[in-house]
Amino acid sequence: MEISISVEGQEELTWPKWKRLINEIENLGYAGLFRSDHFPIGKPALELIVSLTYLADHTKHIHFGSLVAPFSFRNPVMLARQAAAIDDLSNGRLVLGLGAGWDPQEHQVWGYQLGDKTTRSARFNEGLEVIYQLFHSSEPISYEGQYYQLHEASLLPRPMRVGGPPILIGGNGIQRTLPLVARYANVWNVFHLTPDTFRKRSDILDKLLLQANRETISVKRTLMVMVFCGRNENELKRRANFAYQNWVPELRDQPFEKLTEALADMFTPLLTSVGASFCPLVGTPESVIEQVNAYADAGVEELMIQWWDVDDIEGLEMYSEHILSRL
Repeated sequence: MEISISVEGQEELTWPKWKRLINEIENLGYAGLFRSDHFPIGKPALELIVSLTYLADHTKHIHFGSLVAPFSFRNPVMLARQAAAIDDLSNGRLVLGLGAGWDPQEHQVWGYQLGDKTTRSARFNEGLEVIYQLFHSSEPISYEGQYYQLHEASLLPRPMRVGGPPILIGGNGIQRTLPLVARYANVWNVFHLTPDTFRKRSDILDKLLLQANRETISVKRTLMVMVFCGRNENELKRRANFAYQNWVPELRDQPFEKLTEALADMFTPLLTSVGASFCPLVGTPESVIEQVNAYADAGVEELMIQWWDVDDIEGLEMYSEHILSRL
């Protein structure tokens, strides 16, 4: 299993922090670095495409990408051009994560129309089709949709990778997400599923891929999850500094289990609404490795640690030494 890091770009991600972060991820042995795509709401938020372009030109080994870029404020034609160029610049290391958009506040503040679920779903379907055709067709394409139109358009120069950079679709849903994964995606990403639930969803995806005349191995299976790892109570609390500082400062002097209980109460309603559950990996390095192996047995090929604290370089080093080196 590959272990990667995923950061929240809207949580005070600045150029100095980004430069330091990508250097550490590259040198510590992690497989990849992903980041969300959001506008600033009261905190600095480094723009996605510019930051990935810098990463492409200042690393050699790690793969990287968006988790995810939403069509609610990203035009698929421009995004296809940008993604193909960044992938070529990095010698084929970009993963293009795509989404429908979800945060009402950032859309209202910055003047973008999020739309209702029906609108988001229809726009997402069209955007996927546009990018897929631009990546895969060497001939000019035309497309007449409700949201996007193309008239004899060609993506030139052609992407160096046949079919362009891999498309990642994130989501836990069975009815809407998995059919789109089977149709368009090279990578499927879910968040906060137990190993047993992941295995069941993955089996459903296998069936949909076969129905679409695709091999089951054609889609990589990935999972994003929180990890709190420490060799003792104090170290666990240091790894959870972001949670204490931003969510439950009143629990800092309480046992660590009080934090996980509070986070479960906080996140469960939201996660339940999208078919997920609060199931972070928690414990000593030995315990976390056992939990990681359970996901590997369930078919997870890459585990993306949701890294909220972009300043916690010490944690990245500790996880590299005590988890990566022993997997």
